[in-house]
Amino acid sequence: MQDAYRTVAREGVHEIEISRSRFICALAPAATEEEAQAFVARVRKEHPTARHDCFAYVLGADGSVQKASDDGEPGGTAGVPMLQMLVRREMRYVVAVVTRYFGGIKLGAGGLIRAYGGVVGEALDVLGTVTRRRYRLATVTVDHQRAGKLENELRASGRTVREVSYGAGVTIGIGLPDSDVDAFRAWLADATAGTAVLELGDEAYGEA
Repeated sequence: MQDAYRTVAREGVHEIEISRSRFICALAPAATEEEAQAFVARVRKEHPTARHDCFAYVLGADGSVQKASDDGEPGGTAGVPMLQMLVRREMRYVVAVVTRYFGGIKLGAGGLIRAYGGVVGEALDVLGTVTRRRYRLATVTVDHQRAGKLENELRASGRTVREVSYGAGVTIGIGLPDSDVDAFRAWLADATAGTAVLELGDEAYGEA
């Protein structure tokens, strides 16, 4: 698994106009191909009179799934430059749809390539990106007496506290970088006089 990946910070839209043609780029995070295709379909419904709705998406933390569509534009002038922009910017788990309203002036292949790739790049700049790092999900179980102090110390040290639940003991869900597990285990034993129990779970990604 990749240790980190970059994705778009939020869903949003950015528009440019070139020679009276409108290029409207809609960007969104997407975890699966189904999510990406559903977003493409949604954008198409929002622009029923548009000439083209070209798309590109990159999925997987390692960018293993990459797809693009020119949607009627000359081959290689729309979806490919959009995809190239996403890959160049090292984006993952993201889908881009560029809707074009033709303004009556032909841009030529070079003009289309610059426009489609360019509007995706501008949209990424406007909406912003975030880096997500790989974490090991873990739970710490500790007695009620020590729980409050331990939770405060975890938060103060910048660790990701995901949830806290109370039962016979107190269970605190946290996220740990893999490289931090051994050091955390030693820290936890010291902080709780060896009374806390650490259980490691699955891996996930969270914002850096």
